[in-house]
Amino acid sequence: MASELRFYARYLALIRTPTSCLLSAYPARFRRPHHLLMPAFVTLSGRSVRLEPLSLAALDDLVAASSEDRSSYTFTRVPACREEMASYVEAAMAEQAEGRTLPFAIRWLHTDRVVGATRLMHLEYWQGPMPWPPGTKGVVGEVPSVADIGYTWLAKSAQGTGVNRESKFLMLSLAFETWQVHRITLKADVRNMRSRAAIEALGAHLDGVRRADSRGADNTVRDTAYYSILSHEWPAVRERLRARLGLVEAA
Repeated sequence: MASELRFYARYLALIRTPTSCLLSAYPARFRRPHHLLMPAFVTLSGRSVRLEPLSLAALDDLVAASSEDRSSYTFTRVPACREEMASYVEAAMAEQAEGRTLPFAIRWLHTDRVVGATRLMHLEYWQGPMPWPPGTKGVVGEVPSVADIGYTWLAKSAQGTGVNRESKFLMLSLAFETWQVHRITLKADVRNMRSRAAIEALGAHLDGVRRADSRGADNTVRDTAYYSILSHEWPAVRERLRARLGLVEAA
């Protein structure tokens, strides 16, 4: 009985502990002011693509990009008007402020226009104390441990041009080489064969299909194909992408 009372007392002390006190249990490099405990804004530059922090400054280009040919968005929810696009950007920025996503506008350097958007999302932080009670989100850190790449869409004119491939390469490089994540997850509607082929061309592993996973863009019940790339697989994936992007010099 006494041991049970001691356990219950420790449990009450833990759940009543302010977040600021829990942060002190983090390793020194994670003990930062709360407003800095999240991935920093960053611009990622490649040969033909520049990923810029998503903001309302890109609103006009995003609206124009999404209006080119909407028939290519059968399995992807893309804002359909200026009002929807503004709320889409504002929601992404709000999630970024919480440290749960890192959204980008995709600028195609060939035209110097923003032609779509993408993001690193579902950021999880495995450093520091385990969250309690189970199911509670952990404290946001500055270096995610795992992440998804998703919410990617492109103007019709930018599809099939290599813009998507280079965008993925830039985000994967950030995730594995700067953040040193353990895993990147990519998902697609199981019916979206074009998106699935693009993911598989990266070298991602098909983990399986989750049935009745979510509400689809066409308002049906969607089955989702889950893919992943693990940290030890990244070197091979990186070289494969470098070759496809023409970044490997001939011997």
